[in-house]
Amino acid sequence: MLAGKKILLGITGSIAAYKSILLVRILVKAGADVRVVMTPSAKDFVTPLTLATLSKNKVLINLSDESTWANHVMLGRWANLMLVAPLSCNSLAKMANGICDNLFLASYLSATCPVVVAPAMDEDMWQHRSTKRNIATLQEFGHKVIVVNKGELASGLFGEGRMAEPEEIVTFIEENYFRQSALAGKKSLVTAGPTYEAIDPVRFVGNHSSGKMGIAIAEALYGYGAEVTVIAGPGVKPSKFKGIKQIDIKSAAEMFGHANSLFHSSDIAVMAAAVADYSPKDVALEKIKKSGDNLSLELKKTQDILLSLGNLKRKDQVLVGFALETNNEKSNALKKLEHKKADFIVLNSLKEEGVGFGKDTNKVTIFDREGNEYPFEMKSKALVAKDIVDLIIQKIYVKA
Repeated sequence: MLAGKKILLGITGSIAAYKSILLVRILVKAGADVRVVMTPSAKDFVTPLTLATLSKNKVLINLSDESTWANHVMLGRWANLMLVAPLSCNSLAKMANGICDNLFLASYLSATCPVVVAPAMDEDMWQHRSTKRNIATLQEFGHKVIVVNKGELASGLFGEGRMAEPEEIVTFIEENYFRQSALAGKKSLVTAGPTYEAIDPVRFVGNHSSGKMGIAIAEALYGYGAEVTVIAGPGVKPSKFKGIKQIDIKSAAEMFGHANSLFHSSDIAVMAAAVADYSPKDVALEKIKKSGDNLSLELKKTQDILLSLGNLKRKDQVLVGFALETNNEKSNALKKLEHKKADFIVLNSLKEEGVGFGKDTNKVTIFDREGNEYPFEMKSKALVAKDIVDLIIQKIYVKA
């Protein structure tokens, strides 16, 4: 989401300025063009050299430097977003009251872009009525305030006032300012992770799926502007984006019920979960005691979610399935594509090193109903998800 975006990062005099080092690194790694403007007191907490090295841009502090003038007006107009992190109590008061006594404040008062602030101060300062008033004033200006965290403070006390972590800040600005619009107005349904089929109250039949691929797809859809609901199996870590709704389930039957209920109102459905094909026919009401050398379980077939949705699918919907194969990979994937009436089948192979449950990378080949084959190289699951969603977007516009 941040690739090519212009971020003006303001750093003020707070002990939390050390976090700005990692913040700049994350922003640059995400593809953003970052320029840093500091208050003179911020230099006491973090060096301009470090920030200049990481941002690959000169750090600006003074309105004039010998014969050079820093054009604060152009800085404020250059950025897509001005982010102030950390925002000290002192600079907060100046921003709220229009005081302009340094380059940072001059740039802020000249900014024509949205402004986001991440406050950092001790709890007593944070709770003071004047601070609350100043925060309210910034919000009246239309600025967004990232909520402070609760934890150990520089004073040694424990309470509210900690600046949000760099990862939280980046997620906040991505979600609030840099989502794209290709899928705006579209509702998406994603399944992720394993299902656990109960044997007794403490044991189950399951698999090692982590749900990382499904969550990556949900985040890619969300990044393109879609409304996203994830039906997630046990142990699936929720998305970093608060706007993605997650329904937690345990069994294949639960996932089947939710998927069929939500599919009719969805424009896009991606079935990325590793759903159990079989579940125990009889579930013991009490824990099965160990007795004898063998235990036999009779299994029954679970309901096929992808097949069910394929039979319900309208022409204006896009349905994506996954195939995890260990032999006759292409032919089995194509059979699944045809039999289950999906628009795409994403083929995974367990034969590739770095691919499989719990890994952060994946290598896939995608097949569509028009006979096209899209092979991709090994890459992160986030980039695999983008490849999948890019094909979905192409399909939607072709149908339109």
